[in-house]
Amino acid sequence: MPKHHVEPFLTEEEVDKKIQEIGDRISRDYKGKNVHMICVLKGGAFFMCELAKRITVPVSLDFMYVSSYGSGTESSGNIKIVKDLDEPLDGKDVIIVEDIIDSGRTLSRLMELLSARNPKSLKLCTLLDKPDRRVVDVKVDYTCFEIPDEFVVGYGLDYDQMYRNLPYIGIVKFD
Repeated sequence: MPKHHVEPFLTEEEVDKKIQEIGDRISRDYKGKNVHMICVLKGGAFFMCELAKRITVPVSLDFMYVSSYGSGTESSGNIKIVKDLDEPLDGKDVIIVEDIIDSGRTLSRLMELLSARNPKSLKLCTLLDKPDRRVVDVKVDYTCFEIPDEFVVGYGLDYDQMYRNLPYIGIVKFD
């Protein structure tokens, strides 16, 4: 592994405050309804758990693990479902919860697949959004932070399976 260090970017307090704001918005938007949140594993787990704690309407949770495949290091948008949902989506108000959105390829395809399962509504929530890397237009309904094109870790995001447990968002800098 190349020599590197992590520089703090967003503090734990900033992240907590923003998650509370998004939780409040979702609670208002879904007043009188139940929210079915789908976590895209692995990175989204930390964010979804913290977000769910701050939503005041009834919440149910499910988890999905998808991998994108293609040649090279860029996602092709072709996805393989490694772990599918445990429950059907018919008639549910669904929010997909992601840790980070960059190219949009994989998420665009996932939204198509889940939309075909007949949810009442389907929205997208992300902790971090990198619009500078977007190659496929994806409508993000709830965004905590829009960030520059940096390699970030913490709060579920990893570098070679390390740093997921950081309570803040850091930028990986290679020495």
